[in-house]
Amino acid sequence: MVEIRELTDADIDPVAALHVRAWQAGYAGIVPAEVLDALDPARFAARRRRQPTPSGAHTLVAEEDGVVVGFASFGPDRSEERAGELYAIYVDPEHWEAGVGGRLIAAARDALTPHFAQLRLWVLEDNHRARRFYERHGLAPDGARDFYTPPGGTAELPEIRYAMRLEPGDH
Repeated sequence: MVEIRELTDADIDPVAALHVRAWQAGYAGIVPAEVLDALDPARFAARRRRQPTPSGAHTLVAEEDGVVVGFASFGPDRSEERAGELYAIYVDPEHWEAGVGGRLIAAARDALTPHFAQLRLWVLEDNHRARRFYERHGLAPDGARDFYTPPGGTAELPEIRYAMRLEPGDH
């Protein structure tokens, strides 16, 4: 059974390794291969340890039989504090389509609902798998667009913002 709980210091290394695996599988053909090949779980973990957590931000992990199989980070929108933002949600590729992502997004939505009227997130325009996932969970493009340059890369990848209203009792 999958348990959703707050991230602990002991989770940082497994979350970093999962993050890299999910990037390499989920962004293959979208993010340049040289960027994906250069991803290093140790660097992801070091960055998480040294970067202060923004005020109001949380990371939840999904754990199954003592193994971290997914995580979601969320908090106040980085550009507008009246909205909540899902900063990241990743599931180990071996657990895709098993309901882990749905449980994580529901937990993030539940945590944000008392504080914000809207949930937002950014997704690479060409990440159709993720976009279908977000749409199944009630999010839709809101018209905002930008470009994302992956760490260690130079490509400017188009991204679009998805959003949904958050109302108590709408779960």
